[in-house]
Amino acid sequence: MREEMAQREAAELHHSHQKPRSPEGWGLLLVLWYLAFYKPIITEGHLRRKNIEFIFIRFSAWQYAGCDKLWAGLVTTLCDNIRHHFGALPLSVYHVMGTRPRFASGFSQKEWVLKRGTCLKLWGLLFVLGAGLSVLLVALLVPGIKDNHALKVVGSTITSLSGSSLVLGAFSILKNLLVSEKQKIERLTNSERFASQLGFMSKVHREVEVLVDFLAFMEIFERRRLRVVLEITSLDVCYPEKVAGVLNAMNTLLSDANSPFIFILAVDPSVIIPCLEQTGCMKGLADNGYLYLNRTVTLPFSIPEMGARSRLRNLEAAVQTREDLMYRIITSNVERRRAKCRGVPEVPSRREMDAEAVRCIHEAFRCLHDSADPLARYLPVNNTHVRRIVNTIPVTLRLLLHRAGIPGTPSPRAAAAWVVLADQWPCRLSWALQCLEDGWQSQPTPDFCKRSLWSIFQENVGELSALRQPLHNVLTLDGDPELFQTFLACDFPFTARDARAFLGVTVNLDHSIRHKMGLLRGLDRLKKAAAPVSCNVRRPH
Repeated sequence: MREEMAQREAAELHHSHQKPRSPEGWGLLLVLWYLAFYKPIITEGHLRRKNIEFIFIRFSAWQYAGCDKLWAGLVTTLCDNIRHHFGALPLSVYHVMGTRPRFASGFSQKEWVLKRGTCLKLWGLLFVLGAGLSVLLVALLVPGIKDNHALKVVGSTITSLSGSSLVLGAFSILKNLLVSEKQKIERLTNSERFASQLGFMSKVHREVEVLVDFLAFMEIFERRRLRVVLEITSLDVCYPEKVAGVLNAMNTLLSDANSPFIFILAVDPSVIIPCLEQTGCMKGLADNGYLYLNRTVTLPFSIPEMGARSRLRNLEAAVQTREDLMYRIITSNVERRRAKCRGVPEVPSRREMDAEAVRCIHEAFRCLHDSADPLARYLPVNNTHVRRIVNTIPVTLRLLLHRAGIPGTPSPRAAAAWVVLADQWPCRLSWALQCLEDGWQSQPTPDFCKRSLWSIFQENVGELSALRQPLHNVLTLDGDPELFQTFLACDFPFTARDARAFLGVTVNLDHSIRHKMGLLRGLDRLKKAAAPVSCNVRRPH
């Protein structure tokens, strides 16, 4: 993501010749000037900007596991990090004098508009303050008027009233400077009076809205897009009700269509889903945690099983952390330099791989958009599922390109079809893959690889029917069973070899479902294999 930031920054600078600004040094004085006297305008030129800055925030749920309201820890961490990133003074001034950005009328490219009302009020206060001071000084210093008590009262009154308005504004800025948003939310969560009211979450949401508006203001000032990336970890070691609270806080922060937040939820679904099903947040979703996650997550990424090369790479990385073995890094660099001098062909450059990836992604999307292609008939009507498919296809194709040297690499159309299959029928596909894995372990022959995935599923569908009770929640995720048959038997007859090639890059399929099926299948076979023992032998007296 940092490399993407640098590339977009360079491209935008070459295109618009406008350098991004930062609220540091002279930029701090400039942003305070804009906050006080100008209103930001979202123009067409701003919407066309491609450069972006990611603000990374890490939230470990384990650090807040002991508090009563874990979701409040997430919101306070967000507020505290944004305040630390931009500085306390700009955010405090925005609380008092800032204006929410609005869209431009027409095709105007003017990003800042003067606050005429604020300027008139300020000049009026300064004029009245100057007049009051003049009257007061005349009443105190000019001979012959010193004894005029009424003039002194008028001058002091005018000075006090006009000066108090300026002092109140400065006091409000000072108050927001000393009392952060984190402290405000912590004060709300500690108050039982607020926690018992229905408007408690709205007060927290209002604080978050101020942060969102401030980020929109800073986007226009810095001349680039801003995205806050929250990485949430260790959620699967917390209590069930706290897990549900954090997910509800995520949905609250993402409720706005133009929300600048990106959540990276690093969890184990086999642990999280039972936690969700134990809480009351599942009412209305048939107590199904899978449905809840499907409606929350827009880009699922289930990490595939680690291959042999990845294990060796991890082992090498672990060895290189040893100080006594650091010479291996130097040796590998020397060997790479020697290979370059000898003219050993290198792997394709990143630019070439990106170009090939873009070509494959366009070809896959072309198949989805082609009404004559059978694949278009299987696209879901649910907008969330469509977004999941669109987000997953580029990831799957890029992973496939890293395996381009392996013979029999699937085509982009086949990859798109596999992503649709995993999204629409996760339970039936997981069962077919589990049966394929068990069959391959017992019969690893070339003839087995030629078998169709549909024939493997059809051969073992009776076992799946027998296990429908423990797999009820997973089965409800699947779409139309008849369409599943048409998909695998007619339109996309994937073979066992194809399935094994896709298994290593299937990121939109929860692999914990397949592991659960393997365990249930093994237990069911043990029950069938255990024959009853008959005791007909007579015992001696």
